[in-house]
Amino acid sequence: MDRVDHDLIADLEARGLIHDSTDREHLRTQVAEGSVGIYYGCDPTADSLHVGNLIGLVMLRRFQDAGHKAVALAGGATGMIGDPSGKSEERNLLDDDSLNHNVARIKEQLGRVVDLTDPERGVLVDNRDWTQPITILEFLRDVGKHVTVNQMLARESVKVRIKSEHGISFTEFSYMLLQANDYLHLFDTEGCVIQIGGSDQWGNILGGVDLIRRKRQAVAHGFSWPLLTASDGSKLGKTSGARVWLDPAKTSAYAFRQYWMQMADDDVRQQLLTFSLRSVAEIEQVVTDHAEAPHQRLAQRVLADDMVTLVHGTGAAAAANEAADVLFASDPTGASAEAFEMLSGEIPFTQMHARELDDTINVLVATDLANSNGDARRTMDQNAYSVNGAKLTAKDQLSDQKPLHDRYLLLRRGKKRHHLVEIIS
Repeated sequence: MDRVDHDLIADLEARGLIHDSTDREHLRTQVAEGSVGIYYGCDPTADSLHVGNLIGLVMLRRFQDAGHKAVALAGGATGMIGDPSGKSEERNLLDDDSLNHNVARIKEQLGRVVDLTDPERGVLVDNRDWTQPITILEFLRDVGKHVTVNQMLARESVKVRIKSEHGISFTEFSYMLLQANDYLHLFDTEGCVIQIGGSDQWGNILGGVDLIRRKRQAVAHGFSWPLLTASDGSKLGKTSGARVWLDPAKTSAYAFRQYWMQMADDDVRQQLLTFSLRSVAEIEQVVTDHAEAPHQRLAQRVLADDMVTLVHGTGAAAAANEAADVLFASDPTGASAEAFEMLSGEIPFTQMHARELDDTINVLVATDLANSNGDARRTMDQNAYSVNGAKLTAKDQLSDQKPLHDRYLLLRRGKKRHHLVEIIS
């Protein structure tokens, strides 16, 4: 494999992406000496990954770009159990059909960030493949005997759950043993010598490192990154209480872009360092340029463009940028049909026959841009309406306006209330 000649661990340190690690200098040496296998796992508890998973995928991509082998693990087996880390109560268990569906959907999303076309560069594995054939007696003998209950009770995720009102079931208590066995299997079969995860996974990561040491008398590594939080302490990856998904059917490319665009100035530098594949020097220059005119939101634009391109592709990124420009620019007439098609799923949208446009006042009320006929007339007299970027006056009729792409009228009241009308035959 081709390698990028730089200190990858130093780059991650400069980005603030190593929270805990095993022997740092040995890890640095091993990564620098040649290609190694590194794995990141996520349980397929839904049919889409979310922004919280994205840091792990980007981390795999960084290592892959530096010539290492990226192993993405979909936890079909551990997904049946549920990781107690960060959870106050036990999760619902998934059946095989649900897990199969989720894994298939997740593979598609993974493949946009990590190259899975060449098995020498990257692979997706499902831990059901090696976990399901193991009998309980084999598991207790080959894994359980190498881990003490004292070690398991010392893990922070377990201590928190034991003290909670729900407690912790033996099923979830065994989760860390299953994850440790995953690392051992991937050490043996894929050459993985590094496991990564968020800081809440550190105890589970150490379990695998220790199991490999005990069973193979070998050194394996792990490191974690800080949990993602905003400057106010809130958890990143959610907007208005809802998760930001990587599946465009759940979070559209436009909404995904807007999530990054709304990043606070205090947070945007760290988010660029965490998620963007640009060099640290490039990012620092972006932040410097941003500081000269913060109102232009240059850093947010760079972050949003990088992330939509990475997750959804260049076409979706261009359409999402264009759709945003349609809403926030004064003249939408140059926008593509793709941009308006994207907007139809993001702002109030109505399909109308051409004959309905003869009554402009009725259209304004029907599209909720006016509360009543009188409200529509008063607002029109105040020149507060526009259609396709041009002022709509009392003398104008919507039926006289030229539709964009022969079918779209973008109505606007004031600066922020929009309604897209598609003219149908």
